Amino acid sequence: MGRAFEYRKAAKMKRWGNMARVFTKIGKAIEMSVKESGPDPSTNVRLRMLIQNAKAENMPKENIERAIKRATAKDTADYKEMVYEGYGPFGIAVLVETATDNTTRTVANVRSYFNKYGGSLGTSGSVAFMFDHKSVFRLADLPASADIEEMELELIDFGVDEFLQDDEGRLILYGAFESYGAIQKYLEDKGIEILSGEFVRIPTDTKEVTPEQREALEKLIERLEEDEDVTNVFTTMREEE
Repeated sequence: MGRAFEYRKAAKMKRWGNMARVFTKIGKAIEMSVKESGPDPSTNVRLRMLIQNAKAENMPKENIERAIKRATAKDTADYKEMVYEGYGPFGIAVLVETATDNTTRTVANVRSYFNKYGGSLGTSGSVAFMFDHKSVFRLADLPASADIEEMELELIDFGVDEFLQDDEGRLILYGAFESYGAIQKYLEDKGIEILSGEFVRIPTDTKEVTPEQREALEKLIERLEEDEDVTNVFTTMREEE
């Protein structure tokens, strides 16, 4: 399941293309984190990780600082995280995560995309049960002295339930959504460099589609991801190998 997500992430980043769009989405996440837990990365663990993620995406330092400053300004809009659920064409479940300062605008836009591309927006809970909510960490190269087997055993106690390697041999950890903070603290306490950390929704089961159906579904996904309020799109479509 992890590999499917990795493929999905690569496809999404290719579609986003314009780095300004990536920076906008990361900036929103930073603003929400600062409003929730303060602007100090040493005490705001989520902010600390978001800053790391931003650096991994080559987001300029001044952009990061600007996002933090915006969040502390009195006249800054409050973003709310909203999740929309529905079905795309061919019975594929679609879950859309958003960060918005205008839910009326966002739900209207999301509904219009579903309708335009042969899908339908559903009610809360209509497809969420088809996905496992997970935390994901990508690690830098481990020191030569690191005992990977011992580390993996310890991480299991902190909520990690899957260990994968990327094409360069670096570890990718998947764990329970609620274990994010504990996993992050363990890695930081051990001096292990985290390249990025985020939340994902992984389908518990996937559905095969034809190339023509995939093309139609990708049009819906692409349109959703182009919306400035949308932060992530997850589906039950089986990914290409």
